[in-house]
Amino acid sequence: MVQRAFNFSPGPGALPLAVLEEVQRDLLALPELGVSVLEISHRSKWFEGVLASAVENLRRLLAVPDNYRILFLQGGASLQFAMVPMNFLPAGATAEYIVTGSWGEKALEEAKKLGAARAAWSGKGESYIRVPGAGELSEVDPRAAYLHFTSNETIQGVEFAAEPVTRSTKLICDCSSDFLSRPLEVSRYALLYAGAQKNAGPAGVTIVIVRDDLLDRVPKNLPAMLDYLVFARERSLYNTPPVFAIYVVDLVTRWLRDSVGGLEQMAALNRRKAKLLYDVIDASNDFYRGHAQRDSRSLMNVTWRFPGPDLENLFLREAAASHLLELKGHRSIGGVRASLYNAVPLQAVEALAGFMKEFQATHTSRKRPA
Repeated sequence: MVQRAFNFSPGPGALPLAVLEEVQRDLLALPELGVSVLEISHRSKWFEGVLASAVENLRRLLAVPDNYRILFLQGGASLQFAMVPMNFLPAGATAEYIVTGSWGEKALEEAKKLGAARAAWSGKGESYIRVPGAGELSEVDPRAAYLHFTSNETIQGVEFAAEPVTRSTKLICDCSSDFLSRPLEVSRYALLYAGAQKNAGPAGVTIVIVRDDLLDRVPKNLPAMLDYLVFARERSLYNTPPVFAIYVVDLVTRWLRDSVGGLEQMAALNRRKAKLLYDVIDASNDFYRGHAQRDSRSLMNVTWRFPGPDLENLFLREAAASHLLELKGHRSIGGVRASLYNAVPLQAVEALAGFMKEFQATHTSRKRPA
């Protein structure tokens, strides 16, 4: 049997072992049909059942109200950066963005290409180490077309513990990297979107949850593939959808529902995993230097630096030799990043925490002043 390493990849992220085993079984032939899941028609009754099951699982896990549609699109969150303003930023209106990291910055850049958009708050001047505090969003205009934020920034490791408190009734969220990691009050949002490849499935499908009244604002002249209303009317079947990716989303959401017991239980486990690493960082006497402020720390992406690049590179080499993989920080900022998505088991995080303690004990003498 192949030995599985501990995978801390920021995305595509780890998938539950039980899901991978079911995928392996179905890859050659679905038991009831005799053809591979990679070969099945998106117009088949089998796939219609998978699609309906995935939608129902998401509704149950997130308690999605009846006046919201659940759509499966393609193009990742990056396409949503453009689709959101194309559909919901009319001429003469302004969209506002809370920018807490690299992905929020990219979303704003795309919106500016399509209309009037501005940063209502930005943490760029502080190197994206935190989310805005209470009272820092007082300048958000409730008349804006929408207010967009990124719930978790994978690169900097900064996360909103709860929705930002504003007067806006049109809150739009890129929740790609903490989607399904904890409960959400969907009714607080006009639209949520998430690339599946962190917690919900493999790369290739994007989940969108949109309130019905927002669809009434979609302009009439959009290309069909960029029009939310088209996908809502066609139940995500306007064109050939990413069948395999949606099938895996169905399996993952079933695993969350039946094996984990729901999002409250998942959130408790995620808090426990993250605490293991943050406790090591906080007790390291500045050997490990966390990027995010403590009240803005991500439960999904734990980021830190070392006193110098030599230690950082040595840490990554020795971690890989210990089968602790994909810990290198994003190329734009470097450092170390451990992504603790839902399917990363507690055992993996315990192994990483133990390795960090041993590494510090062995190499403390090499620490240099900043």
